[in-house]
Amino acid sequence: MRRLLVTGGAGFIGSNFVRYVHRAHPADRIVVVDALTYAGNLDNLSDLVGPAPALASDRRGGDAVSEPVRFVRADICDTAAVQALLAEERIDHVVHFAAESHVDRSITGPDEFIRTNVNGTHSLLKAARAVWQSNGAWRPGVRFHHVSTDEVYGTLTPTDPAFTETTPYAPNSPYSASKAASDHLVRAYHHTYGLPVTTSNCSNNYGPYHFPEKLIPLMIVRALDGGEMPVYARGENVRDWLYVEDHCVAIDAVLERGRVGETYNVGGRNEWKNLDVVHALCDLIDAAFRDTPAWHARYPKCPGASRRSVRELIRFVADRPGHDLRYAIDATKIERELGFEPKQTFETGLALTVRWYLENEAWWRRIQSGEYRAG
Repeated sequence: MRRLLVTGGAGFIGSNFVRYVHRAHPADRIVVVDALTYAGNLDNLSDLVGPAPALASDRRGGDAVSEPVRFVRADICDTAAVQALLAEERIDHVVHFAAESHVDRSITGPDEFIRTNVNGTHSLLKAARAVWQSNGAWRPGVRFHHVSTDEVYGTLTPTDPAFTETTPYAPNSPYSASKAASDHLVRAYHHTYGLPVTTSNCSNNYGPYHFPEKLIPLMIVRALDGGEMPVYARGENVRDWLYVEDHCVAIDAVLERGRVGETYNVGGRNEWKNLDVVHALCDLIDAAFRDTPAWHARYPKCPGASRRSVRELIRFVADRPGHDLRYAIDATKIERELGFEPKQTFETGLALTVRWYLENEAWWRRIQSGEYRAG
């Protein structure tokens, strides 16, 4: 039985990880910490946890392990609160997802990215050291896993080899720079203090519960509402795509079998141009409306309801500043050492994702209206 603290566990990847662990390891104790900023959504865990109490009032009649998933609304920058929670729950694994992650937002407002991604990570590291280390010795069996991104490596040309774990860091946005700084802090706490850490740098995730400001969910909900589908420049930027549950499996493998102090790149070996991704989504939505007439009544504004292609909604818009051309992950290390292999191809994962958004309109409508912020 592991006792996991999952930071950012109400976000996209974090909530999928909580769901995966709850299903794959039902004996594990899971404690979710999330500040419920704009991308934190308790709807993502609504069937696993109750209301969202603050740390100070979150008590269960003296029984701290009465449910397998406990939610605590707290800011990871509050070191004292995190430290108290680690001690109270006797946490032995921290899985750190909590981060500001939208590049566009980091360009217009970088301060919050530095606060959460850099200061927040340092706060967690300090708390873990305070609770897990005594007289220079570390508590047996503890692990601090840090979830990072391929964007810390910078950008690639169309012919460059994919990023490996030894690729020099060259972040190009305030977001990627803040993640690079957090990676370095985790590494430093291992090499300076001996904190048992692992780090994973992943490619672009997609799948259920993805906040609809990112490319794939944005295109889906815009298409279903008959709105414009904006594509930067000419859609030539290339990303490697990883289905979110495959990412969760990889993190679990690192927790169970990964070598302390090591970094593992996690990718899907699915490089696609952005425009090709959008075209694939359009084709899947067109097929869904062609094969299932029931969608016509639910989404009457979608061109598919009138037997037209949603491709007509694509609009090219001005590129964002400093837009990296290409990311690609060489996942050889995690494949060789831990036997990880993605279950989903991009085609199968994309089909599952489109189906999920078609069937879960209430979830994304609450985000569009802002109701999800009210709990």
